[in-house]
Amino acid sequence: MRWQTPSRPSGWSSPGLAGIYDRLSPFAYDFMRFSTGAVLVPHGFQKLFLGTVGATAGGLAKEGFPAPLAWAYLVGVVEFAAAACLAIGLFTRLAAALIWIEMTVIITVFLWPNGYFWTNRGYEYALLWWLLCLAIFFRGGGRYSLDRLLGKEF
Repeated sequence: MRWQTPSRPSGWSSPGLAGIYDRLSPFAYDFMRFSTGAVLVPHGFQKLFLGTVGATAGGLAKEGFPAPLAWAYLVGVVEFAAAACLAIGLFTRLAAALIWIEMTVIITVFLWPNGYFWTNRGYEYALLWWLLCLAIFFRGGGRYSLDRLLGKEF
């Protein structure tokens, strides 16, 4: 018997929803990219504009980072500006790389000792961002991004 690839994935898909799947699937990647950035923006906003950068600097100082206030502001900028760029698809690969680097530090330095589950201050949530940003870095801005509108992937 020869293997045949179905035209539509089998499983729980409902044939009655095929039209919706077909209409909305072109937006799936861009929605994922937008959501990845948009969910991180409030974290940066909080640090930069609501005064929590000091607490971030305190955590960095506790771990022995030199110039913790400067690093804390950099974290705030990455979480605000780079995440906003990721959401709109501007400088997408650079933004994804910056967030990926930040998440690597957060996972390995701050969260790893707590284990996997975010309910125990573990790295689960940061790992999700890490994986999403890795995928976005390789894929780029996507169909509905400013990078594509400008005709240049950064």
